Amino acid sequence: MERRTLGATGLEVGAVGLGCMPMSWAYSASQQRGERSLRAVHAALDAGVSLLDTADMYGPFTNELLLGRVLKERRAEAFVATKCGLLVGDGHIVANGRPSYVRRACDASLRRLQTDVIDLYQLHRADPEVPVEETWGALAELVTAGKVRALGWCAVGVRGSRRGSYDLYDGTIRQLERVQQVFPVSAVQAELSVWSPEALARLLPWCAARGVGFLAAMPLGNGFLTGTLTPGGGFEPEDLRARHPRFTAEMMAANQPLVAGLRRVAERHGGPAAGVTPARVALAWALAQGRHVVPVPGTKRERWAVENARAATLSLTARDLAEIGRLPPARGSWD
Repeated sequence: MERRTLGATGLEVGAVGLGCMPMSWAYSASQQRGERSLRAVHAALDAGVSLLDTADMYGPFTNELLLGRVLKERRAEAFVATKCGLLVGDGHIVANGRPSYVRRACDASLRRLQTDVIDLYQLHRADPEVPVEETWGALAELVTAGKVRALGWCAVGVRGSRRGSYDLYDGTIRQLERVQQVFPVSAVQAELSVWSPEALARLLPWCAARGVGFLAAMPLGNGFLTGTLTPGGGFEPEDLRARHPRFTAEMMAANQPLVAGLRRVAERHGGPAAGVTPARVALAWALAQGRHVVPVPGTKRERWAVENARAATLSLTARDLAEIGRLPPARGSWD
């Protein structure tokens, strides 16, 4: 697989990563520590994927424990990216950016992952009760201590208005500018897909201008862009999409033109007979947004892990990219 560099650290990863969250969080309560998930991770590594993205809150903790079983055997092949900064309570999630917590969380993740170093340690959320410089300084100390190789930031867009217009990542960019004065940011992770392209406006260019890697989260639109979801098909009660405004039967039907557009591009490259699906095109689109972009599609299935990895070999033409760029914007609120 093609390799891409994250930030100025020189750390290289496969062009497509693997998001491990669906294996134990947000989609089904019955997926924890499953052998099926283990097979998906091994298949991804076999296909050239190296970046494995997880977090201590997924499960919580069970996601890292599952990856630890793989890393015990194949640590040299993997680039481990995990996160701290969010605590899961009874029905709620809270941010914690206190330096003492950051240090404890890192040590706990190292134990669960069965490794002596985390390649990319990401701040999942900034704690509004703690100056971000204090949290980032504690993270930087982990690099100095040799427990972490590089630091990343998880960006969350805030929807609102300002004189009739807004950029989802205004606040994120201001925070990034602050922490860059403390210690370099090697990668920013934020949502980026054909149906959620907001990061293209300012966040992606900010990263490119500073040599910061960009991990494209949810590049398949929570599965919608695969074209395998049926409007009105329903989701398990534990699945976050069961309560998501864009996954109502009405909105899924309204957004079918996006999938149809990706399918047209896929057909031009040989279609299913050549192994080119809407999902593969959607990932190739993300890859085409810059050499610093690494899409991190999530899956718990071996088949999709392999198909997603193959997106790195699909080169979209200028015509393809222009056609995708003309697709209608996605309908429905994220809130």
